Amino acid sequence: MAKFEQKLTDMLRPAVEETGKSLLGVEFISAGNNSILRLFIDHENGIDVDDCAEVSRQVSAILDVEDPISSEYNLEVSSPGVDKPLFEKAHFEAVIGETVNVKLSMPLNGRRKFKGPLVAIENDTLIIEVDSIDYEIVISNVDKANLVAKF
Repeated sequence: MAKFEQKLTDMLRPAVEETGKSLLGVEFISAGNNSILRLFIDHENGIDVDDCAEVSRQVSAILDVEDPISSEYNLEVSSPGVDKPLFEKAHFEAVIGETVNVKLSMPLNGRRKFKGPLVAIENDTLIIEVDSIDYEIVISNVDKANLVAKF
């Protein structure tokens, strides 16, 4: 997760938790006046549109006061969905044995995208099997990751 997104996560997590939901993570997509701040929230009983609206109101107040984003942006609050995004080590630990998509900030062996079973986690390193080869990926090098939905 980028430093800016981590700063936003740390700033907004308490407000989300006040609503009884958990903040899985934050994505900020910078695109001039069409930028998007996307929050992924979860709850043991699931998330519905009313939950998203409640969290949106709660974090909007914080964002208005703190004003961490200087350009215009749209705020989106979403459930994680079936292709659940993975932001933190604990998220990866919960899906060991499952298939994941991982995009890296810096290439590893000439590639930035990996899709395969998450075999294990050793310290802060993911071990992902791709084409019968185990790749060791440092979590801090992960730009984006998600669970691959089973159908």
